[in-house]
Amino acid sequence: MTDELPAGPAIEPAPDPHGPDGPGALTAARRLVVDDHLFTAPPGTFRLQLFTADGARPVAVATQAGGEEGMGLMNAAERYAGAVWERHCPDEDLPPVWVEQQLWPDGDQPARFRRVDFAGADRYRPSGPRWTAITHEQLQDLVGVPVATDRGAGYVPRPAEAEPRLVFSAFAVSRLARPNPFREPQCMPAGVAWWRRWMRQLLPRRGARSCCWYHGGDWHTVNALALRALRAARARSVDAEEMRDFAVELAAAAGATDWETTALATLFSTVDAIQPDSEGGFINGQHRAQAMLEAGARRTVVLRHVYDA
Repeated sequence: MTDELPAGPAIEPAPDPHGPDGPGALTAARRLVVDDHLFTAPPGTFRLQLFTADGARPVAVATQAGGEEGMGLMNAAERYAGAVWERHCPDEDLPPVWVEQQLWPDGDQPARFRRVDFAGADRYRPSGPRWTAITHEQLQDLVGVPVATDRGAGYVPRPAEAEPRLVFSAFAVSRLARPNPFREPQCMPAGVAWWRRWMRQLLPRRGARSCCWYHGGDWHTVNALALRALRAARARSVDAEEMRDFAVELAAAAGATDWETTALATLFSTVDAIQPDSEGGFINGQHRAQAMLEAGARRTVVLRHVYDA
């Protein structure tokens, strides 16, 4: 579903709230006109709070639970914002000010609001999103009224289906689908050509770069820890839901850095692991896959959903 921090673009510091691009520039005494606990638009669902005021640009706050129906807020920001624009603000020349909050069930990643600024916007088609952090207090100052931080009592999880077994397994990085790591064109140009991924297998890269979280450490080290954790877990019959904590304990014993421990935890998170799909693409994990391919990492760990006959 999601590709959020650490599986997501680096979040920039919040701008000066009273500067020309900060929330203060849009501050108005708005009122809550829509609170839809199950706003539905292809390709998913989320809670929508929409705040409006005469003469002021609408502000839309989207909140989504981890594991919710469809794509995550970050992955589908343009489509979700466009759907709200078309459905609730069709006469506006610009999309609503878009603020999103992803809630994570396992607490690996803190819930926080992020403002999304779009570089362009054809009619109901915003494009070029960039994320900045915005505090709850700044958000409430922006809209002028309280903003709910929870998913809402009206959220109805999708009906239970036959539960698959979650299985972590080793996987050759070179066999991963070609990533399309959206929204990081300078740091992560789309995809890694086949010739380049094989070249990196022969001439691997190690170390960290300062451009983003995904390039912030050595994936060779992380994958070695992941494969070691996988072997040890199988010997002890560790359940998939317990793998994250098991791997983190192993990382601590091995003296792993904070970045390595976090990266390892994402590989064994049942909501944030790298997941190839059945059609040769990705359910989740394109940014990490891209970073691994660029580094020339050879084997990693992926999550599969296995349905027993």
